[in-house]
Amino acid sequence: MIRLTAITRVFRMGDQEVRALDNINLDIASGEYVSIMGPSGSGKSTLLNVIGLLDRPDSGRYELDGSDVTALSETQQARVRREKIGFVFQSFHLVPRLTAAQNVELPLILEGIAPAERRARVDAALLAFDLTDRATHRPAELSGGQRQRVAIARATILRPTALLADEPTGNLDHRIGAEVMALLEGLHHSGTTLIIVTHDRELGARAHRHIAMRDGEIVGDEK
Repeated sequence: MIRLTAITRVFRMGDQEVRALDNINLDIASGEYVSIMGPSGSGKSTLLNVIGLLDRPDSGRYELDGSDVTALSETQQARVRREKIGFVFQSFHLVPRLTAAQNVELPLILEGIAPAERRARVDAALLAFDLTDRATHRPAELSGGQRQRVAIARATILRPTALLADEPTGNLDHRIGAEVMALLEGLHHSGTTLIIVTHDRELGARAHRHIAMRDGEIVGDEK
């Protein structure tokens, strides 16, 4: 499903060159559950952003579902991203002025889905994530765990084939974090490819495959 070949990403900081990704070669099959771990600055979030088409490598080739997406235009990449990839972030990234239901509905609106179908899919998602009684609440009125559940519902409302999570429990206590992980793993069990970036070894160990990064390179890959 995901194939990275000789991917390099370089950032310039003043007169210094930082190789955030250095000749990365990586294959991730459809339906895998993968954790990407490493210290701060190891390149793990940059790698996730490249996989999620949020960042473009300076060199190398990225194939997604057999198609080269490296050289696509920004508009074309955005279309592939909407159709195939969902994102869950540590900071939730909900729209403050929108209710929980409206936040979940937003990708459906951007995709041009008819109102009746939007309502049905949003209602089903809110029910699935135990958010029906919070549908009209705005993010400021929700707990951290509820906000993350809204974020996951929004990330999966278009039924992506891959879900990318960057420190998804970083702003949550241990109990709520475990509940969020159970939700993500439930999506994996239903067939979604799940890729999690984390510095938490306990969290990373839950995955079926562990990728270790340091200084922009993959230094370990174990199943």
